Amino acid sequence: MAISMYQASVPSFVRSLESTKKILKKGAAHSKAKDIKPEVLLNCRLIADMLPLTSQIQIASDAAKGAGARLAGIEVPKFADNEKSFADLCKRIDRTIKFLKKIKAGQMDGAEDKIITLQIPKKTIKFSGLIYLTQFAIPNFSFHTVTAYNILRHNGVKIGKLDFLGGIPK
Repeated sequence: MAISMYQASVPSFVRSLESTKKILKKGAAHSKAKDIKPEVLLNCRLIADMLPLTSQIQIASDAAKGAGARLAGIEVPKFADNEKSFADLCKRIDRTIKFLKKIKAGQMDGAEDKIITLQIPKKTIKFSGLIYLTQFAIPNFSFHTVTAYNILRHNGVKIGKLDFLGGIPK
């Protein structure tokens, strides 16, 4: 049985975003329990040249909604990067999930060969839809969700692998 572009992306993005939201809530609870100002955790980085937790969530959101929209041939929604709290980041995740759930599998059928063009600093990149999804969008999304997890874990938030995975898939 073949797997569709939709099946390979949207359900996994949604599941990962839902688990990331739960991890953020645990981060907020940890902040409160340990009397740590939330902005301390929100601005934490693993190393000086990496982006902070807040940016990791914003980029993961952008990666998921961007992949879904580009492959479905619809406009990528723009979200302002203005989140200042754990609650704000959870709301951004909710908006991202809401957008992804509006995408129908049929909108992504046949996107394997669609040309996806991305403008990144200093260059334009073109991919086939399949290469874009499997070798750019999914790895980029995963990098930022795992980095957010690692920032919180590194700062003492009691989370583990199953929190990141969202439990055991059914």
